[in-house]
Amino acid sequence: MTRFCRHSRLLKLISIVVAGAGAASLAGCGVVAAPVRVTSAAVKIVPVAGDVVAAPLDVTADVID
Repeated sequence: MTRFCRHSRLLKLISIVVAGAGAASLAGCGVVAAPVRVTSAAVKIVPVAGDVVAAPLDVTADVID
């Protein structure tokens, strides 16, 4: 029974590490795209030219995601 408990704990630990690594790899894209999205939102505030200048930033953020 002790051997089974050790293997069970090891499997739980491995599954937690793998799940955490998978989540971190998916979340990394959002972290990289965040500054581009914030800049795009700030530029959109500018009247008339804001949307024109923000369009390439939006495309860039979409490509990163």
